[in-house]
Amino acid sequence: MPGAAAIIIPTRGRAQYLEGALASIEPHARALGAEMIVVDDGPDQATREVAARHGAQYLDEGAGQGLNAARNRGAAATGAGLLVYTDDDVIVGDGWLEALVEADRREPPDVGAFTGPIRPVIEGHYFRACDREGGPASSFDLGPADTDCEKAWGANLAVRREAFERVGPFDPTIGGGDDEEEWERRLIRSGGRIRYLADAGLDHVRRGDDARLSSLCRAARARGRVARRRDEAAGRAPSLAAEVRVLAGCLWHGLRRLCMMGPVMAAHALGRIAGALHRAPLPSDPVVPGVNDFLAPGSGEVAGKRAALMAAADRLLDLDAVARRRRIRRAGGQTRRRVLVLTLWRQDVPTLVEEIRAEAGRSGHEVEVASAPAGTGGKFENLNALIGSRDPGSYDWIVVIDDDVELPRGFLDDFLGAADRAGLEIAQPAHRLRSHAAWPVTRRRPGSTARRTTFVEIGPVTAFGPEAATTLLPFPNLRMGWGLDAHWAAVARERGWAIGVIDATPVGHSLRPAAEGYPREAAVAEGREFLATRPYLTRDEIRTLAVYR
Repeated sequence: MPGAAAIIIPTRGRAQYLEGALASIEPHARALGAEMIVVDDGPDQATREVAARHGAQYLDEGAGQGLNAARNRGAAATGAGLLVYTDDDVIVGDGWLEALVEADRREPPDVGAFTGPIRPVIEGHYFRACDREGGPASSFDLGPADTDCEKAWGANLAVRREAFERVGPFDPTIGGGDDEEEWERRLIRSGGRIRYLADAGLDHVRRGDDARLSSLCRAARARGRVARRRDEAAGRAPSLAAEVRVLAGCLWHGLRRLCMMGPVMAAHALGRIAGALHRAPLPSDPVVPGVNDFLAPGSGEVAGKRAALMAAADRLLDLDAVARRRRIRRAGGQTRRRVLVLTLWRQDVPTLVEEIRAEAGRSGHEVEVASAPAGTGGKFENLNALIGSRDPGSYDWIVVIDDDVELPRGFLDDFLGAADRAGLEIAQPAHRLRSHAAWPVTRRRPGSTARRTTFVEIGPVTAFGPEAATTLLPFPNLRMGWGLDAHWAAVARERGWAIGVIDATPVGHSLRPAAEGYPREAAVAEGREFLATRPYLTRDEIRTLAVYR
């Protein structure tokens, strides 16, 4: 029979830390009949042996999916009414577990989670702090009295089973920051509360090389970068100037008070600045099969000073792109093509649809433009209606263009000419650097005319050759189409089609943010349902295969 509580410890490759944590937890667990569950996200023999030595259940099935997935696996492995989550680098204090179990018995049902003090401890290295700015590891202290609170750190988080089942599991697609907080926000939105227990305290330990100032700064910088990106996603990120002011304040704090938290906080501030300037995907986001493995690694939006820098870089790269387009035209030999251009436009926001029509009209190809207001249906439902009774196979190219794309002059002839020369069956123009582009592989690459890739996006511009058009059209009746391009990529691989990106004709997509107006949760759910029964390429398989200079 399960006990009243189960202590769940996710871990990965830190057997030495885990040894200390379990040694401190085991006496309390035995005294109260609580289970101990070690969830190993990077299975190794040393971790298994530590768990066995302390009588803990060891789980390694489904490893490699991240912290929140490990938390969920721990919950699934027990029937205990109180799920006590902690980290592998803690030393629990006397009365810690007792305070949590007693509160579970005492507090009303609307309290869904409990937490307590977290005290940072540095072992083996000198660390002088003025105690005004917390500690270099996670710290949390709301004082000597029990009280309600808005958040709890995962190092000291106990969740009632009823709340876990009512609110749902931890989101396995979140990692590296904000992982437990997202669940806590759901709990509070549902009417639940988080209760701080002053007696449920533990130490959060750094020892050995991890306790060196350089290591503490590296860890803080990584946390800062993630924190900035999470704040951007939530729409609460401060300006870059404000981030720089914080950096200056942290450096001054360290000098003024001879406090080693100064450089640690400065490293965190530098991480936030790096997160604002460099949009590489966060490496800590877990990729979960069937859940988010078809989604782009980031929003790809550009704004503020970074957008100005990217625009300046675009102007330099445009010199090379113009020269490459001239070489395409001078090479000659391009056959006049029959082209169908499809464009839908929204009536509630500014668009570039007139500019797109004008650019299509400048083409030397036989171009038919079909355009219409977007209407009430989804994008691909509307595109099917726009195609109507036309035979997709009767065109050399069908080009779908969103209504907010900036096209370079002479776009259609240069774009299709480069796609023909590269032998592509599905093609898209590269994004300019100052363009909302979620997939890094689709941004323009210096020194390239065209690239063969494993993936082409559903927009903002996508061109289909006759075989692809006959196979893939009519489109599935999807409203938003997330995941459709991942399926196209799998079909292209199966049929041996070459697909790719044309760098010589980069387009701008900055009038509106990518997928603006789409409810993200609904788009993701639609994509998951669509791909559940279809082959697709995961985001780890998306790459450039060849470059054509």
